[in-house]
Amino acid sequence: MSATRSLLARSFVALILCAGLFQYNPVLAQDVEPRRWTTLPVGTNVIGAGYVRSNGDVFFDPVLQVENAEVDAHTVAASYVRTFALAGRAARFDLLIPWQDIRWKGLLDGVPASVTRIGHADPRLRLSVNLVGAPAMELDDYRNYVAANPINTVVGAAIAVRVPVGEYFEDKLLNLGQNRYTFVPQLGAVHTRWPWYYEVTGSALIFTDNDEFFGGQKREQDPIYALQGHVIRVFRPGLWASASALYAKGGKSTVDSERKDDERGDFFAALSFGFPVGQNHGVKVAYILSRTRRDTGADVNSILIAWSRRF
Repeated sequence: MSATRSLLARSFVALILCAGLFQYNPVLAQDVEPRRWTTLPVGTNVIGAGYVRSNGDVFFDPVLQVENAEVDAHTVAASYVRTFALAGRAARFDLLIPWQDIRWKGLLDGVPASVTRIGHADPRLRLSVNLVGAPAMELDDYRNYVAANPINTVVGAAIAVRVPVGEYFEDKLLNLGQNRYTFVPQLGAVHTRWPWYYEVTGSALIFTDNDEFFGGQKREQDPIYALQGHVIRVFRPGLWASASALYAKGGKSTVDSERKDDERGDFFAALSFGFPVGQNHGVKVAYILSRTRRDTGADVNSILIAWSRRF
């Protein structure tokens, strides 16, 4: 390869890495979450593990002369949920620990190049509480309440935090960790008309600054606002299906006082199925589609499979 072609390839890799930070974000895909506000009995513990395969196209400003850019991501995650009573209301704590293998590839002026990152991403912690609707209940009381209230509404609030302990190198543009905290306040509701559930959640992703961005720069980012809705059909305990949609907007960034033209405008749609395996085990399978509503961004398809055990 000539020196010129080598320089073009290195330039392409830098552009692809920028796309990883500014245009492709599996965090939003992970947040397409049906049955988010369904009440669980106090004292329930749930452990789980899941795998997500994502791949699709990345779109750049045409002046960058980047063509056929693609992303291929594998995410494996472990999770834990614990329910408890908080001031007489049903509450729960969630922990999600992800590991990722992400590869970008494409062409710059016809020169192929690619880059791969493998390692731990930032974990998420979340605390939720039901504000209106079913109170905190033990298992027997919970079963009686569900049987006596086939039509009911629950309103809840939550705060999630993504902690910056994932893999991060300040001399690289692409990192699995973000080297900043992300706070995600949420407000949602689920209306039950057995066997149908109608659920809606509003979220805001609020980012702290990354003071160790590539090349010693400082990266700031505006909040991203997201609204998602789900229609869920329960056929019997543990067996259910849902159709979901999410729209997210915002997130324009600033690097060393230079405002970037990278505002998000992403639409997500998903179909999910859950079914029991034995008495306390369950499996969830989902297809998630994401499409950018802007000229730049990413169109990604994801397949998810997850296992959980309740005890």
